[in-house]
Order: sequence, then C-alpha cells, then structure tokens
Amino acid sequence: MEAIILAGGMGTRLRSVVSDIPKCMAPVAGKPFLYYLLATLEKAGFEHIILSLGYKHHDIEDWLDTLSFSMRISFVVEKEPLGTGGAVKYALSQAEQSDIFILNGDTFLGVDYAGMLELHQQTKALATLALKRMEDFDRYGVVEMDASCQITRFLEKQPCTDGLINGGTYLIRKESLETYPDKFSLEKDFFEKRVSTDMLAGFSSDGYFIDIGIPEDYIRAQKDFKDGKYKTL
Repeated sequence: MEAIILAGGMGTRLRSVVSDIPKCMAPVAGKPFLYYLLATLEKAGFEHIILSLGYKHHDIEDWLDTLSFSMRISFVVEKEPLGTGGAVKYALSQAEQSDIFILNGDTFLGVDYAGMLELHQQTKALATLALKRMEDFDRYGVVEMDASCQITRFLEKQPCTDGLINGGTYLIRKESLETYPDKFSLEKDFFEKRVSTDMLAGFSSDGYFIDIGIPEDYIRAQKDFKDGKYKTL
C-alpha cells in the first residue's frame, strides 16, 4: 500500500501552545505528531509514503534523516500553497500504485486500511472516505451515506448530537485528479462536487480519532498518546 501525508501546514492556531514549527511536527507525548502517523502506517504494511511538504520543510527533512522506518519515504515540496487538492495532485507524481491513501498530517484516525482498500475496490469508487461517528459536536460537517456505503451528501458544520464526520483519511484513484487545476480544495472542489455524479464510498471506523488543529485537542492528545489510546486497531 502507498500513502500521501499532507504535511505542509503552518499550525497557526497552535501558536499559543507550540513554537513556530510545521503543524505535523508539534510534539505529542515526546514525539512529533507525524511520527505516530508513520509508525501506524508501517505497522499496517505500507511500502511507500509520500510527504507533501511546504512550511519549514527543511525541519521535517532533517528529522526524517534520523528515522529508520522499513518503508520507503519520499517527499515533494510546494513552492506556494496549492490547497489540499493541489497538494495531493502534485504528490501523486511520485505515486506508483493505482489506488493511493491520503492522510492529513494533523489528524489521526485508527483505520483498518486493508478493509478500506477492499471496500474501495469492491464498490469501484472514485474515492473512499474514512468516516468516524461522533456525538455532540459542532466543529465538523456531517457526511451522510446509504446502506450500500455510498456517500449521498455532505452537510456544513453545525451543532449535531450524532453523526458521521470526515475522518481525514481518503483513498483515491491515481488518475482521478488529472483534469483538475494546480490549486484547488480536495474537500470542496472534488468530494462535494462529485458526490452527486460519481461513486464516493464511506468506510466507517471505530478507531481512535483526534485532530490536533486547535489547542484544546492538542493538549488532550498529550495524555491520550502517552496512555496509548491511539493504539486501538
């Protein structure tokens, strides 16, 4: 299996609790957050990881030189912000397989990657999104899907007592972004615009989920990762 990790974010909202470093490098329980993503992917059997870098990319490159993962790790560097879609499209130039996982570098979701790939191939989906059921939230939009695992609608952020959210882990066909411009949003310009015309599949996961993009969740991650709560799959 092969994956792209979007790791170019600045982490502006974390400046009150983290120094001026790339968001994926924010220390969590003594290690950069990116370490846990890479370690989990290695354990899941991934063979190649492509990092999409931008802000202070040299910090990440220097850190990568200190690692000894068994999987191959390569990277691309954005010269200017390309949006999530543009970043993925640019990184796909380094991809070798037909179906590629996409992960956000500030989000962790425990996923059965092999099961997600199996669903993706069975449904012949253009893209498959890992979904996480949440309760009492207003920070995320809701994703609706039918009994056949086809996503039917994306709803905007609003207070919600129960629903499935986008877990920040995707699986797409390598050629699916070829006709898109160099800059675009994967979520708004690809997923939300194609949901009514193409097969987008939803893969529900019960694994541990956290998005460290805001200080309160970043602080919560310190205890959760120290206690090993993320090791749920």
